[in-house]
Amino acid sequence: MKILLHICCAPCAIYPLKILRSNGCDIYGLFYNPNIHPYLEYQKRLETLKTYAGQENFSLQCPDDYPIENFLRGILGEKGDRCAYCYYTRLKYAAGFAKRGGLKVFTTTLLYSKYQKHELIKTIGQKLAAEYELSFFYHDFREGWEIGRDIFRKDGGMYRQPYCGCIFSEKERFYKKNG
Repeated sequence: MKILLHICCAPCAIYPLKILRSNGCDIYGLFYNPNIHPYLEYQKRLETLKTYAGQENFSLQCPDDYPIENFLRGILGEKGDRCAYCYYTRLKYAAGFAKRGGLKVFTTTLLYSKYQKHELIKTIGQKLAAEYELSFFYHDFREGWEIGRDIFRKDGGMYRQPYCGCIFSEKERFYKKNG
């Protein structure tokens, strides 16, 4: 089965790639993450993923642009859950990319992170799959959190970021109010 794997970063791709390949999937990677800020962080993640894709021998597609402005306009206008907007934006792009590329199935490494809103990602993926007449491959990749982490640590040279990528997450992680 050919499958489009939306990838947020190389460390989060380790375990999903292992599981998908063990299920006989032919992986087509997609790096689409306009949420990542600042641009140097975006570049670090992208370069690390390109290196990993080469090592693991899978195709990786990366849009030429960095639409941070559109992402920020959209998320600042969002009255609800900003993570829902972020997931939807990225998964909608992935579904459209899969459809245009003739792939019938897509999934995401967001399902690997124990820090993401797993059920929300699953729901959004399934709704977009129906909209685009695709299948969303659901697997709770969190089961392999330690396996992926251990492989990542053995690699030693792979860049791993300390936050999801958005400016709001960065603030929550590092900003400590005085007082």
